[in-house]
Amino acid sequence: MFEHGFFGNVLSKYYESDSIINSSDSALGTIKPGEFFLCVGAALLIGFLISLIYIVTHRKEGYSQSYVLTMIMLPTIVSLILLLINTTAGALSLAGAFTLVRFRSVAGDPKDIAYIFFAMAAGVACGIGYLGFAIVFFVILGIVMFILSETDFGGCKKRHMTLKIAIPENLDYQGVFEPVLARYTTFHKLRRVKTTNFGTLFELIYSVDVLDNIDQKKFVDELRALNGNMTINLVFFKYDDKIYEN
Repeated sequence: MFEHGFFGNVLSKYYESDSIINSSDSALGTIKPGEFFLCVGAALLIGFLISLIYIVTHRKEGYSQSYVLTMIMLPTIVSLILLLINTTAGALSLAGAFTLVRFRSVAGDPKDIAYIFFAMAAGVACGIGYLGFAIVFFVILGIVMFILSETDFGGCKKRHMTLKIAIPENLDYQGVFEPVLARYTTFHKLRRVKTTNFGTLFELIYSVDVLDNIDQKKFVDELRALNGNMTINLVFFKYDDKIYEN
């Protein structure tokens, strides 16, 4: 009477959940202690080596200790999750989940983000048991990153910077700073003009390309002589707010 009614649905759901639990237990039972320690240990070792590569390639510009520790932890965490999932579909689901992760720190160098994926890829390879591929992958990419860092591959002799010049509201700024900018920069363009200090000052924002061999102090002093010795900021693009063009 109740076979296809409410109790039938409850029993069918119970048997389905029971089969899922049993399949999970069987999946966990297939992981041997030796395999667990080998995969997790390999992931931990590779994460440590990736952190060393990161330290070496960032020794001139500096780095954060917390980021270095993240390089060590991330492959181990990923490999353990994949060991517990123990299925290809689960691994793909994990990869999709990681695409939703947002790091709550300040956006850094794109190369730092690439190191995150470097560590994750090594952890995935260790988690699914391809330890040889993980080691070869680390050796190849680690050597390439070291060589590129030592040879300064892609380095630019020009410095792309943002120049901010504060001027009084009664100063006609059009063409005033052009002679100085033409002498000290290879490229300059006025990107934005805005008022500050309740409209009593104007701020001119330029994008400039400055050569390494110029005297930056002399450059700034000549600009100060033109803007009434008011505030001047000369900063790299990556440390400043972005200016987008239409």
